[in-house]
Amino acid sequence: MTTSNSSHFAEPDYRLLYDEHPLPMFIYSLDSLAFLAVNKAAIAHYGYSRAEFLALSIKDIRPEEDIGKLVEYITQSRPKMENAGIWRHRKKNGEVIEVELTVKDIFFEGHSARLVIVNDVTKFLRSEAALQQSEHRLASIISSAMDGIITVDAQQHIILFNAAAEKIFGYVAADVMGQSLERLLPERFRHAHHHHVEKFGTTHTTKRSMGRLGAISGVRSNGEEFPIEASISQVEANGQKFYTVILRDITEKKRLEAQFLRAQRMESIGTLAGGIAHDLNNLLAPMLMAVQMLQLKFTDEQSQKMLQLLRVNAERGADMVRQILSFARGVEGERLALQPRHLIKEVIKILKETLPKSIEISFYIAEDLWPIIGDATQLHQVLMNLCINARDALPHGGKLYIKAENKTLDETYAQMIPEAKAGRYVLLTIQDNGMGIAPEHLTRIFDPFFTTKEKGKGTGLGLSTVQGIVRGHGGFVNVYSEIGRGTEFRIHLPAMEAGQIEQVQIANPELPAGQGELILVVDDELAIREVTKATLEAFNYRVLTASDGTEALALYAQHGEEIKAVLTDMMMPFLDGPATIRALQRLNPNIKIIASSGLADNGKAVEAADLGIRHFLPKPYTADRLLKMLVEIL
Repeated sequence: MTTSNSSHFAEPDYRLLYDEHPLPMFIYSLDSLAFLAVNKAAIAHYGYSRAEFLALSIKDIRPEEDIGKLVEYITQSRPKMENAGIWRHRKKNGEVIEVELTVKDIFFEGHSARLVIVNDVTKFLRSEAALQQSEHRLASIISSAMDGIITVDAQQHIILFNAAAEKIFGYVAADVMGQSLERLLPERFRHAHHHHVEKFGTTHTTKRSMGRLGAISGVRSNGEEFPIEASISQVEANGQKFYTVILRDITEKKRLEAQFLRAQRMESIGTLAGGIAHDLNNLLAPMLMAVQMLQLKFTDEQSQKMLQLLRVNAERGADMVRQILSFARGVEGERLALQPRHLIKEVIKILKETLPKSIEISFYIAEDLWPIIGDATQLHQVLMNLCINARDALPHGGKLYIKAENKTLDETYAQMIPEAKAGRYVLLTIQDNGMGIAPEHLTRIFDPFFTTKEKGKGTGLGLSTVQGIVRGHGGFVNVYSEIGRGTEFRIHLPAMEAGQIEQVQIANPELPAGQGELILVVDDELAIREVTKATLEAFNYRVLTASDGTEALALYAQHGEEIKAVLTDMMMPFLDGPATIRALQRLNPNIKIIASSGLADNGKAVEAADLGIRHFLPKPYTADRLLKMLVEIL
């Protein structure tokens, strides 16, 4: 039974107990970190007077390199009462001591504060006798450590296996105690490990020594190998050697490193592709314009057939360049009204020519398929990626089925799919009867870099690219799969509204001609200058050509009053496109300029827009695009 006096212990008695406590104690504000109270033991231990202590903050008794760790701990923890572990403090005379702290958050004189009880364990930690007395405390620390800690005797039998090691390896401690450490190593590493331990024991003669094993592999209880980083220390006690291994599972670290390296490779590929694309587009541009001019000149059936073949292949080459850039650098293509029927038939033709004969390809395309607004090159990539995946799921042959149909989604259906909206869609279905996708992988197949293919046979970017393109077109993807029975991808692409369908152009109109206007063409590629000049002159324009910005400025100084528009490349030696544009604008602020580039990324268009240029012509361009843009700007 307690008396009323013991039940209502007076506050002065608490303060007396605090001030006279043999262990150093202090209270600091959690907001300002300033000391609010300090007892006599702390004053004596640290060498500061009470007034000096109360003018300091908790940071002032810490070594400078520990302050970041301190702030992080204070920010992240709000203990009721806990052992905060071993920290370093600094006395007034500069001596750094090891202290074990017990902390409790309290409310003190109107402040959110923390009470700290200090136990100086410097000598305790540095003496062998103190080490043996602290075994219980060390065991507690080991059991709660984030890294796996395993101690073995000289014969490599496990005598300590902490909770983190249990989590890493999938064993409970009782299952491995007394067992050989080699049980946790792959067979191919066991001999090397035994040799390393022997070498470590003969070359380290101090009672405590530490060696880094680096990155090795471990084996979980289910047989799975995984990478670990480990270090080993040797301790001698009572004439016996003991080894402690501190290890960390670096599976996630390795995965992130691999993703980073893949991203770096993709960036390098993008940079390389950009340079190649610039040169290829400069080669394709004169071909496309020259073919169109020849089609106007040679009108017989045989010539038209051959020239159309050249034109289709040149345009396909330009599309391939854009496709590579779209994949490697995320370049946006041109969105136009298009009929997906033609795109699908082209893909099917390619598949029949390239897929193994053991894969049977069948298809159904609705005759009244609705037009869509989209980038033909990107949609071509979507279909090819999915069909290539289907091929990989049919290593011994099978069936690939492609279907395209119209589908109208009502509000009820749309509400069941997060990305769907009610309306008209073109539904593309790619179905195979291959191996199927495991249920645990279905939720991850669209993640970048996720792949179940063997190393070197897939980057894990195909399906993430598919999803990105489809979402960019306002659509969504569904996937259904069953192990051993195949996979079905359903691509929903928004269709044009009924009133828009009539606006889809089936054939190009007649190419527009000029009215004798003088055009200045600036490009460092001779072939582009010549074919552009011939094209414009054939359509009633007069043309001046310049091989770089310096020559262009000289020509404009002579003929500026006559020149109605300037077509300039953005990448040229000596004086490049942007510098040329700025110089021309100083000569004539109202000058009409079309910028062009064979480096098909959005950056060049943005750079031109920043200079006030609203007309940008990506290379390779056709005669009709050039002539239409000239009519528009003039």
